[in-house]
Amino acid sequence: MAIPSHLALAPAIDDFRRQFEQLSADADALAGPLSDAQFRWRPAPETWSVSDCLEHLNITARLYLPTLDEGISEAMHRGLYAEGPYRYNLLGRLLVKTTEPPARLRLKAPRPFQPESNRTRQGIMAAFRAYQVQYIDRLRQANGLDLARARVSSPAARWLRLPLGSAFALMTAHERRHLWQARRVVASPGFPG
Repeated sequence: MAIPSHLALAPAIDDFRRQFEQLSADADALAGPLSDAQFRWRPAPETWSVSDCLEHLNITARLYLPTLDEGISEAMHRGLYAEGPYRYNLLGRLLVKTTEPPARLRLKAPRPFQPESNRTRQGIMAAFRAYQVQYIDRLRQANGLDLARARVSSPAARWLRLPLGSAFALMTAHERRHLWQARRVVASPGFPG
């Protein structure tokens, strides 16, 4: 059954939706077969476990979603509507490109984004899936907005304002990066059998 055109997502929005759904499936496929010990195992004391990678993404989502809400609300208030395709500024494109895996530039996560949770694997995974749904909800809210002109502040640096489309692209790239990092943990020598 076809979706009525007035409910259809714009192509750019629908592409982001598919990416968030795939990221949720990828995280489940990665973490599902792991024991709790494997989920929390670190290759070295200063490195992250699969658990740490996913909890970092949960923290990022918790801090980033309110800024998406602000950006979407502001764009609606200002009447920033347009059909794509969209062209994003150089900064947005550069941030997304450098965030995509494999990691070429390693940066330490700012303190508010550091994983410190003692939540269970089930809690971490449930939160991750819930945040993917919340991202998709924000995509639906942004449907029809001009993703290049609408702006979003970074929760890490409020002075940094990116196009809304770049913000969604940055979140998907960031999640791919840390799932890539988590896969590397699983492939590390010494990973518990």
